[in-house]
Amino acid sequence: MANYTAADIKALREQTGAGMMDVKKALDEADGDRAKAVEILRVKGLKGVTKREGRSASNGLVAAKAGDGVGTLVEVNCETDFVAKGEKFIALADQVLAQAVAAKATDADSLLKSTFDDGKTVQELLDEANATIGEKIEVRRVARLEGDTVVSYLHKTSPDLPAQIGVLVALEGDEAVGRDVAMHIAAFSPTVLTRDEVPAETVENERRVAEATAKEEGKPEAALPRIVEGRVNGYFKENVLLEQPFAKEPKKTVAKVLEEGGATAKSFARFRVGQ
Repeated sequence: MANYTAADIKALREQTGAGMMDVKKALDEADGDRAKAVEILRVKGLKGVTKREGRSASNGLVAAKAGDGVGTLVEVNCETDFVAKGEKFIALADQVLAQAVAAKATDADSLLKSTFDDGKTVQELLDEANATIGEKIEVRRVARLEGDTVVSYLHKTSPDLPAQIGVLVALEGDEAVGRDVAMHIAAFSPTVLTRDEVPAETVENERRVAEATAKEEGKPEAALPRIVEGRVNGYFKENVLLEQPFAKEPKKTVAKVLEEGGATAKSFARFRVGQ
């Protein structure tokens, strides 16, 4: 019987993030040698990386850093919430975020190809984590905003999990107003800043659906243009940040709140894990 204790199993699990049975098998094979067991777990884990490529990684976290007119937001995914709330995964996400900031990454592909000081790429770091933790781990999205002021906001949807929603807002004006708007974005999930950013084909489709719905409801033909316009405006109020009713003061739009606060929103990014 291999010479190791329950404390050795616990320590190796904490060091690698691997499952208990995998750790015990590795220690058995290594005859209790923890360093060798780590190597065994890595080798066996790396063999399984390609097998995990098709698996779904819909859990994870978002992480952000903002300051000096620049903000970076990343979404790092794993397969289970158990791994998502683990110290090793959270530390890995911190490494990924730091590299995204250092590399000025604007998308996941460029971040994955970027290298740390030791020459290792972010993709190689993820593969190693994939091997030891035993789950598919990936960087899904990256956003980078620049402006006079960039604020970030992270929101936990569950006290047991790391942040699941992350927001960046670039603006001119008061940072406190920007933070309020970032919190609003987290809650109300707008898709664009202004209605001009809504694709023309989307607007036309909304008009067609509104007209067909009104006819199905038996609305008078003469009233259709007004009804259609009202429903299209309703779509804008739901999806356009500046036209949404503000979370803290629903009688005011976000645009009005920004104006009263002497601020102008320039752009934003919002990630929710798995969406």
